[in-house]
Amino acid sequence: MPAGTGHTRGTGSTAGTGARTVVVTGGTRGVGAGIARAFLRAGARVVVCARRPPDRPVTAAGRTARHLPADLRDPAAVTALFDRVAAEYGRLDVLVNNAGGTPFRLLAAAGADRHARVLALNLVAPLTASLAAYPLMRGQPGGGCILMVGSVSGTRPSPGTAAYGAAKAGLHSLARTMAVEWAPAVRVNTLVPGMVRTEAARRHYGDVAGLAAVARTVPAGRLAEPDEIGAAAVFLASADAAHITGAELLVHGGGERPAFLAAATVNHEAGQEAGHHVDHDLHHEDHEDHEEPPA
Repeated sequence: MPAGTGHTRGTGSTAGTGARTVVVTGGTRGVGAGIARAFLRAGARVVVCARRPPDRPVTAAGRTARHLPADLRDPAAVTALFDRVAAEYGRLDVLVNNAGGTPFRLLAAAGADRHARVLALNLVAPLTASLAAYPLMRGQPGGGCILMVGSVSGTRPSPGTAAYGAAKAGLHSLARTMAVEWAPAVRVNTLVPGMVRTEAARRHYGDVAGLAAVARTVPAGRLAEPDEIGAAAVFLASADAAHITGAELLVHGGGERPAFLAAATVNHEAGQEAGHHVDHDLHHEDHEDHEEPPA
């Protein structure tokens, strides 16, 4: 049994994440930085990749994530990234496909080429990264784990971000198929966040009043914190989740309170208490997405 795996080769699982090598795409800010911090706290060696370096280092528990630049839409750059990880770390235990995002854009407001760029970042790029990581994970003792960061936008209509929602729905499906084709060496799961408090939230939800109003639509009464998404990622990458693959973990605070409940003239007691719970500390920007495509 390889040291630190907790399982025989081929399980695609990791025991905790200590001494593990973890790559988080788009891990320099927002949800990605929260995921990177969670793995740092678990003792992993964390590499964050994005086109630009972070404004400040991503740190936690006295540890710092290493930034490696990469344009995930460039297959050659992605191959070079994972070749470098293999050469310098010797293995890759966890890949978190987190990079993604979108501007608000109604379908008829742009041509297909603009929407295709959103699809490329949110669906094709995770596929490209996973294909580059797979040979390394498959050939190493203990296998590996791939986590997709999906979105509730891929589970429901997504007005104003239709291409993003379509890409995330495709990502959820892609992960389920990867889990079947790449088992048992590599486990593949999807985190499905709802609305998260990150730096980009004001572009989608508005000012403090807008953020508070959006928070009231969540049964939990608030938006998630990036580090909460990170905690879920650490769990899915751990030996405690060794038999979990092809799954989707919703991290959305109960989802969104159905609009018809507020519109109806009866039965307002349903969910009323949750609807009146307001997070009065929504002074930070937040958004479930990570790295917006260029305009």
